[in-house]
Amino acid sequence: MSRLKAALDPRSIAIIGASENPNKVGGRPVHYLDKFGFKGKIFPINPSRAEVQGYTCYRSLADLPEAPEMVIVAVAGDNAIGAVEDCAAHGVKVAVVMASGFGEVDAVAGKAKERRMVEAAHRAGMRIVGPNSQGLANFGTGAIASFSTMFMDMDRAEGHVAMLSQSGALSTVPVGFLRQRGIGVRHTHATGNDADISVGELAVAVAEDPEVKLLLLYLESIPEKKYLEELAAVALDRDLPVIALKSGRSEAGRQAAQSHTGALANEDRVVDAFFEHHGIWRAPDMRGLVEATELYLKGWKPKGRRLVAISNSGAVCVLTADAATAVGMPMAKLSPETDKKLKGILPSFATTTNPIDLTAALLSNGRLFGDILPVIAEDPTADAFLIGVPVAGPGYDVEAFARDSAAFGRQTGKPLVIAATQRSVADQFSSEGLSVFPTETEAVSALHQYLAHRELMARTLARKATRARLAPPSISSDAMTMLNEADSLALLAARGIPVVPHRLCRSRAEAIAAFEAIGGPVVVKGCSADIAHKSELGLVKLGVRTREEAGEVWAQMEGIIRKHGARFDGVITAAMATGRREIMIGAHRDPVFGPVVAVGDGGKYVEVFRDTALLLPPFSKDDVREALGKLRIAALFAGVRGEPPMDIDALCDAVVGIGELMLDPAAKAMSLDLNPVLLDSAGKGCVVVDAVVFQG
Repeated sequence: MSRLKAALDPRSIAIIGASENPNKVGGRPVHYLDKFGFKGKIFPINPSRAEVQGYTCYRSLADLPEAPEMVIVAVAGDNAIGAVEDCAAHGVKVAVVMASGFGEVDAVAGKAKERRMVEAAHRAGMRIVGPNSQGLANFGTGAIASFSTMFMDMDRAEGHVAMLSQSGALSTVPVGFLRQRGIGVRHTHATGNDADISVGELAVAVAEDPEVKLLLLYLESIPEKKYLEELAAVALDRDLPVIALKSGRSEAGRQAAQSHTGALANEDRVVDAFFEHHGIWRAPDMRGLVEATELYLKGWKPKGRRLVAISNSGAVCVLTADAATAVGMPMAKLSPETDKKLKGILPSFATTTNPIDLTAALLSNGRLFGDILPVIAEDPTADAFLIGVPVAGPGYDVEAFARDSAAFGRQTGKPLVIAATQRSVADQFSSEGLSVFPTETEAVSALHQYLAHRELMARTLARKATRARLAPPSISSDAMTMLNEADSLALLAARGIPVVPHRLCRSRAEAIAAFEAIGGPVVVKGCSADIAHKSELGLVKLGVRTREEAGEVWAQMEGIIRKHGARFDGVITAAMATGRREIMIGAHRDPVFGPVVAVGDGGKYVEVFRDTALLLPPFSKDDVREALGKLRIAALFAGVRGEPPMDIDALCDAVVGIGELMLDPAAKAMSLDLNPVLLDSAGKGCVVVDAVVFQG
């Protein structure tokens, strides 16, 4: 936490606008600092009081015996600006500005006020949290610089979870969820408008806290990627999982986020790709942000995701298998030896294949759990377990079931979740330190998230060693120019990306010669750096079969281009390429995340079906192969109905080449659109048929 130590572990805190009333914004921090055991110095500032909540109160910063490291600015409106400037003048290190009414409500005048505060702070070497911040809370040190109502009924429940948010409410709502499950938090911080210290920068400092074992983020905007990239690197080095809830998936959500934070939202699919690239799990909603928390805190070292389900209900067994299939978690196939041992223990009407249905035998034999679980624990095919006990009344030895399950969990050291709807049953399992969920669907969902996230982190860490950390080139988009198709194809060919055989013809005679050299039939296309979409203007002619026709079409193309007042760069004569599937490869330079490469189903309906995957370079062939596997058309690549597989290796090479091109400053590529790229059978490669490249 060295970077922002004064924000997270200050030695002294002053409160401008301190109140005797702990239910007021200026009174809450004073109350919390005392309640949660802050060991540093506390300096309330209020010119109308001599004492606040038992502490000596001062008229101003100038009257303090020393410069505080942190100041909480709990005065409203424009008074906060003067308070911040006063802090900067008196050597304060961090100011937490709680006042609202700035950039979140007025993108012009409000932002200008924010800049005034930040500039004054930076001139003195001070940093600002906020404005519009609910505050910071470090329960590890007792530094609670927050006015959140949530903490009023909390005891000191220090844990190993950190929650950071741009929103005040969303910094504490997850804390409430976790408290219900008996999970404490160490940090919960709300940065507000991020005028200076952003949620990402603060998260990097929090991630360095060795007591933090899980870091949760709520983001409404990502104005820059630098700190999130640094956070991901620190987290991977520490083996610290990071889960992010990024709002604004829908257009309505993006508009709401803009009005809330005063910042523009990011294109959602690029956010997905960025998080995946860096090993950060993106939660779909609030439940997804917190529901698997206790699994992350168990210290398990999972080896895979093959699931074994055990229940006294056949329905729970079926529903567990359905839920696992829905999230792509395979049911383990138990070994013949395990099956034989189970058959020797269970009655004949019980099911020994996975899922294992104990039926009502559990009622007559309370030792069944204790008998079968050690057998299942030894099976090498099992990576994770779910035990479902939906109902168990009088006659069931639930205490023994829970005790045996806990022993089983310790024996395997593998992930184990419990599905128990009945409160009395759930409480027995919870008392043994087991992770209990109300339904098998919720249990599987949490287990899937945990296991998939750990796999994502492992893959990201492995790639980190092989991926060169290249900084994307800084290219201005202000003077972006489009290359004509011939120059676009030449740029690709120079990079080793296969393009269709072609010639640029600047005269009728050259068109005829090109036809004879390539051999018919050919494609003839008009070429102009002023025209991106040629088909709509009649500038594409397929199946030209004679030298005379090639000459006539050349003249027609010249006439169309000149008629539209566009530059005439010539006419392209190209071979009629063939392939099994039309693929699209595209790329653009996102203003926040840098180069982004898209690959997916191509052709004229590409914008209708939108079956594409995004990748952030640098990436490997394996990364591309994994992305292709997520497409709706993925099954076609392997060949169907007797067809041979397609040449995915060649396609992966081409996509990697585009990623490298986007990272090369010499290429000056701002965006490109390769559609179609014809993909053929294995061993026959792929070829770019049409290309448009924009350079900066």
